[in-house]
Amino acid sequence: MIVTKTKLPGVLIIEPRVHGDERGFFLESFQAERYRRFGIDDEFVQDNHSRSRKGVLRGLHFQNRAPQGKLVRCARGAVFDVAADVNPASPTFGEFVAVELSDINAKQLWIPPGYAHGFCVLSEIADFEYKCTGYYDPADEAGVRWDDPTLSIPWPLVGPVLSEKDKNLPLLRGL
Repeated sequence: MIVTKTKLPGVLIIEPRVHGDERGFFLESFQAERYRRFGIDDEFVQDNHSRSRKGVLRGLHFQNRAPQGKLVRCARGAVFDVAADVNPASPTFGEFVAVELSDINAKQLWIPPGYAHGFCVLSEIADFEYKCTGYYDPADEAGVRWDDPTLSIPWPLVGPVLSEKDKNLPLLRGL
């Protein structure tokens, strides 16, 4: 397993070891002891799976009072995945990390509690899976607009497909 630190404190890019041959492949998508060695020792309490079509953009989402850490991966297809620092007291406020996650590269992104998260689908279909350290609470849900000028994320698509909720998220300065 290769773990790469990013410019955002605690945010890690993880490349699990993939064992492949003519039959296909095998990889451990999570193994508590191994991940603990890299500082991911939070307890995961919920797993989520979403399927989206090309051009869909989900995010940028976070929870206020009970933030969730997320270990994310794309099990089918490819996504452009983003973690953004939305904490005004942080020295990296307004910065982001972006990485392509796909079923080919098998990369994962660890996003500790407190960061906003979003992704857009690059392939025809994408199955996106994430382990969460906290339970989803719709009353605690918050977010930042995907096209926030302060973040200036270079999303690799024009005219994304957005939910009504995501269309109406505030700008970072409005939080």
